[in-house]
Amino acid sequence: MTAPRFVEQLNEQIGNEYAAHQQYVACAVYYDGLTMPQMAAFFYAQALEERGHAMMMVRYLLDTDSEVRIPGVEAPTSQFADVIAPVKLALEQEKRVSQQIFGLTKTAREENDFASEQFMQWFIKEQVEEVSTMSDLLTVVTRATDDIEAIEEYVKREQQSAGADPAAPQEAGA
Repeated sequence: MTAPRFVEQLNEQIGNEYAAHQQYVACAVYYDGLTMPQMAAFFYAQALEERGHAMMMVRYLLDTDSEVRIPGVEAPTSQFADVIAPVKLALEQEKRVSQQIFGLTKTAREENDFASEQFMQWFIKEQVEEVSTMSDLLTVVTRATDDIEAIEEYVKREQQSAGADPAAPQEAGA
């Protein structure tokens, strides 16, 4: 049986993942408005990835006969001072999500909920990758603030999709 405390926190995390989805859509729209198609596409893809994470969590709760609640989310930040601000916000968001994922894993461990702890392992790996990606992107965007083409070229070169991760948990509805 899935630990009730873990179920409660995972339902909260579903909301966090949807909030991250919305924030990345707002970042994508900002870059789309600046005619930065590579940055826009990168953030649209990030948004879909966050939605996917929420749906993985939904699937896990369904598979364990646990209650699923889809929480509402606050409106995202949609006004940015410059091309650096959305990436800086994204890095802060990924670091915050990492702490949330670590907290969920800790709860599963404290509750001796081994299945839930195992479920969280993929998300830990994912967060290491996400923080690294955003950190590198922030470095590039900060360095090339006045060279939009250099930013776009970096994203085009470095962010080519590697395809789906076969180790990823299944998404609900997939």
